[in-house]
Amino acid sequence: MVRLLVAGKLHPSGEARLRELEAGGVEVDYVEEVSEPSCAARIAEADALVIRTQPLSAATIAKAERLKVVSRHGVGYDSVDLDALNARGIALAVCGDVNSVSVAEHAMMQILAAAKRTLKGDAAVRHPGEWGWRNKLEPREISGRNLLILGYGRIGRHVARMAGGFGMAIRAYDPYLARTGWPEGPVEPVTDLQEGLGWADFLTIHIPRGDAPLLGAAEFAAMKPGIVISNTARGGIVCEDALATALASGHVSAAGLDVFDDEPPVAGGPFASCDTAVLSPHVAGLTYECSERMALSAIGNAMGFLDGTIDPALVVNRIRASA
Repeated sequence: MVRLLVAGKLHPSGEARLRELEAGGVEVDYVEEVSEPSCAARIAEADALVIRTQPLSAATIAKAERLKVVSRHGVGYDSVDLDALNARGIALAVCGDVNSVSVAEHAMMQILAAAKRTLKGDAAVRHPGEWGWRNKLEPREISGRNLLILGYGRIGRHVARMAGGFGMAIRAYDPYLARTGWPEGPVEPVTDLQEGLGWADFLTIHIPRGDAPLLGAAEFAAMKPGIVISNTARGGIVCEDALATALASGHVSAAGLDVFDDEPPVAGGPFASCDTAVLSPHVAGLTYECSERMALSAIGNAMGFLDGTIDPALVVNRIRASA
């Protein structure tokens, strides 16, 4: 009998799919808690694992005596020890294009909320005596302003489409596409990051994390004073200390941050008391609709690898399906 371990609560449609699998003879072990210990305690008997955001370390993988595939409920896998999976010949599958619209919408929300000073406006209504904040004229328009998109994949292109509706001038920086071929359309490539940062009034980040922050003190110095930044990609792309300093000085006028170096951030982190930073708990891809798509995709990838029907493009480490 095939045993599927699901570690983390799923959308109701995903839970319904698990019940269908059980009715068809699959043994399902469904643990709603999102933690590595809860997963590690049950992984020894699993043939397939669906995992949410919790880490999956080499120590836990070593306990997986039967495991053939790990299926991520999402597209990122920074917290998974890929080398340990490879050493055991265990596949790692990710969802396809299930969250790009959700993340792009969140990025646009951050851009608008930061530019319009939504937090300050909300506080001016809720707190007696602060109504006069409105006369400081802090909110800004985005129409006609310059937007630089870092990373011009699916999410970046959705952002470009949405931002174009607001009348923004748009350019994008993507070294990978610069090498392999730039897509057709009105968005022109930026080949020199420093030049692009000096051009941009708004910056939105949709690029993979590297070994070191892409945006550090030198990059912030190159930015146009008053720039607004949105990051829905990954913590570690932006140097948080450099961003906090730039926000404090006003060189970066506002930011929207959905991702952080430490998640959840430690108490009293660099943005905790910053009223020009709009913060959210790594939720850009967790809309109700997207959660449904990810749950069904993650389950489908796990079972599809076992029966040989998975799309090979969704297997990160290119291990072949078993059937």
